[in-house]
Amino acid sequence: MEDVKQPENPVRIVGLCGSLRAGGYTRMALEVALQGARQAGAEADSIHLSDYRLIFCDGRDSKEGFPPDVYRLREAVRTAQGILLGTPEYHGSLSGVLKNALDLMGFDEFEGKMIGLVGVSGGAMGGVEALNALRAIGRALHAWVLPEQVTVAQAWKVFDADGTIKDARLEDRLITLGRQVARFAYLHSSRRSMEFLKLWEQAPPNPGGRR
Repeated sequence: MEDVKQPENPVRIVGLCGSLRAGGYTRMALEVALQGARQAGAEADSIHLSDYRLIFCDGRDSKEGFPPDVYRLREAVRTAQGILLGTPEYHGSLSGVLKNALDLMGFDEFEGKMIGLVGVSGGAMGGVEALNALRAIGRALHAWVLPEQVTVAQAWKVFDADGTIKDARLEDRLITLGRQVARFAYLHSSRRSMEFLKLWEQAPPNPGGRR
């Protein structure tokens, strides 16, 4: 798919990093994917959960008063049209810090958004189980999770200390993922696409649909 021409106000893509490590491989992988979003004409920002003072989600109503950073995180995600979720794999699933952050948000932040997934591991599986869990979460939040996903196996072999990626094929996959999130986010939010969806919803039922 070729890049679509972005309007004067381009779509915004955020990369939500599920690792708290300043020099973590998940952060490095997400940054490569965000480069792809920028190449497609989108604005792209990283969200590092280490910069937020969050609480554990305990089921309380948000009106009861959360710390300001909970609302700051929600706003950062809510105002994006596309989201890249990156996580290391811990014990066969996504990181606890990312799961908690997702639990502090909901439909307002994710419904109808385009989501791309990046999983990172030190082993050979590349975070596949973590991405399966994230895909289920995206579906539960009524988001559009792209079929394409990127797993980074044995990440300690893939990146230099400065974040330079040494695997050209993997770099291309990460960049392509970021570009896809940006492209589909733009198409989904464009006026012509919204007009088509509105007309489709108003179309009469298919007479051959009942049997």
